[in-house]
Amino acid sequence: MVKRTLIIIPTYNERESLPVQVDAVREVAPEVDILIADDNSPDGTGEWADARAAEDSRVHVLHRPGKQGLGAAYLAGFAWGLERDYEILVEMDADGSHRAEDLPAVLAAPGSWDLAIGSRWVPGGSVVNWPKHRLFLSTNANRYVRIMLGVKVKDATAGFRAYTADVLRALDLDQVESQGYCFQIDMAWRVAKAGGAIAEVPITFVEREQGVSKMSGDIIREALVKTTVWGIKERTARVRRAFSRNGAESAEATRAKQL
Repeated sequence: MVKRTLIIIPTYNERESLPVQVDAVREVAPEVDILIADDNSPDGTGEWADARAAEDSRVHVLHRPGKQGLGAAYLAGFAWGLERDYEILVEMDADGSHRAEDLPAVLAAPGSWDLAIGSRWVPGGSVVNWPKHRLFLSTNANRYVRIMLGVKVKDATAGFRAYTADVLRALDLDQVESQGYCFQIDMAWRVAKAGGAIAEVPITFVEREQGVSKMSGDIIREALVKTTVWGIKERTARVRRAFSRNGAESAEATRAKQL
């Protein structure tokens, strides 16, 4: 039985690329629904989405008051989908960098998973049209995440991913405030800490050909700073737990000797 699946596509000024991506998703996965979460795009993206939704019952639109960031858009999309009892909720970009043709493979990730990631950095994964500095940044950012947070994921910054409704309901999403790269890291870490199973599926990531990239120095700095802070807090908590256990064991051993 096919699980009810919602593809969440955040948009801000994606009038050129969004129609292409929606058509591509509808072609490869006609059984899924699409939610376009538009941040009041001044280029008419929201108006196009409304027109498409009026003629296609599987396309829905969530209008948001203004540009509030990628993380906030996905969280709003998750809430919308969970309220309507979707079983699988998928993140995809509007610009075509997440190829619709890879969607079936992500949804069919092997094993029993709570989070399936379309990964660039597992065997078989790749990127197209990236300069060397972007390759260096992404591979080393993911290496840093693994070192600092202990998340055994090759592509924790990937934005093409599918969550089960069960794992999203188990997470405290009200506490998620991060954006961009950092939002993806944050969510993968939360799933891992909750004991969720994470699968990675190789995809081909294609650098956008239309519109303007949303990547910025502020997004990169946020990811670096927050990952560092989270990692330090996690290591400090582990040390405290270890001292607490050792202290309890020592006290127990002393009591045993006295008896």
